[in-house]
Amino acid sequence: METTTFQKVSPTGGDLEGATHDFLPLNGTDYVEFYVGNAKQAAHFYKTAFGFQNLAYAGPETGLRDRASYVLQQGKIRIVLTTPMHSNHPIAEHIKKHGDGVKVLALWVDDAYDAFEQTVSRGAKPFQQPQTMTDEDGEVRTSGIYLYGETVHLFVERKNYKGAFLPGYKKMESHFNPEPAGLLYVDHCVGNVGWNKMNQWVNFYEDIMGFRNILTFDDTAISTEYSALMSKVMSNGNGYVKFPINEPAEGKKKSQIEEYLDYYEGEGVQHLALATHNIVETVTQLQNRGVEFLTVPTTYYDTLTERVGHIDEDLEPLKKLGILVDRDDEGYLLQIFTKPVEDRPTVFFEIIQRKGARSFGAGNFKALFEAIEREQELRGNL
Repeated sequence: METTTFQKVSPTGGDLEGATHDFLPLNGTDYVEFYVGNAKQAAHFYKTAFGFQNLAYAGPETGLRDRASYVLQQGKIRIVLTTPMHSNHPIAEHIKKHGDGVKVLALWVDDAYDAFEQTVSRGAKPFQQPQTMTDEDGEVRTSGIYLYGETVHLFVERKNYKGAFLPGYKKMESHFNPEPAGLLYVDHCVGNVGWNKMNQWVNFYEDIMGFRNILTFDDTAISTEYSALMSKVMSNGNGYVKFPINEPAEGKKKSQIEEYLDYYEGEGVQHLALATHNIVETVTQLQNRGVEFLTVPTTYYDTLTERVGHIDEDLEPLKKLGILVDRDDEGYLLQIFTKPVEDRPTVFFEIIQRKGARSFGAGNFKALFEAIEREQELRGNL
């Protein structure tokens, strides 16, 4: 099913073979920023449905006149929800075109100025020149570059800062803080790009950011009777940051990638995969809070143990919740995907628990994409 094999990696994710100098060391995902039509209501949704907690706020009350941003956190995951205050703001234009969606994939670095120099000198298009922001809690240095579509990478250096989030933000207090749902960190983030554009962005991550292509799936691995796509997984040097990149492939009908590109009106982030240590407990909580998930036929579970071997979990809760299982040479993983969280069929979330596996659920692709196609058909977009 997989057309390449895994590179050998150390327990911490570092490359064991042919290690070279990592010119862009990354410590992980710093935050993900969504541009949304109503940040206050979006924040309420992510708190109520996903169990995120208040962290910080910036807006007119803090001296930021043109927008409002709510910062939420759960585990090591930080999401920022930003709304413009006026219709002629560039953020409003972004929302008008794309709907609610991811604008910023912020990466935690030790030196934001050097990260900018390293990437721009290799051909990256600048988004934000290096700058230093200060307040009573210290300083944060940032810089940024463009990637696919209108999405950007922001480099964030916060080693000299002890505030809640960034200078200009105030700690956000509220009487309403639902219990966390067990979400821990961003496992990976998937981008959808246009026809024949995947290799362009693979080269971007290899040449400009020093990433490696650790997995490739062609349209024979990711296909159903009706549609297909191709995907390559890019990973940074220490394995802390992974960005799969999808492009459409020819099929009888419209693929999920084509549907996304049509409704997002361009390339962008398709989904965020959020890790948990107990997927049954996490998904149970999320379902009880109203999060909607894709479902697969119960026949998927009839031969599950034959396909993946022994697993620690009881099959009945997995079957009841619709959780998928796949195995690789390192172990197995459990995963499930939400339906789109916007009215447009664009951004969604994956909940994933890894039991040793480093892969991305190739054995589940057919069942998953058939589930997506059922939703596409209901929308009239298959």
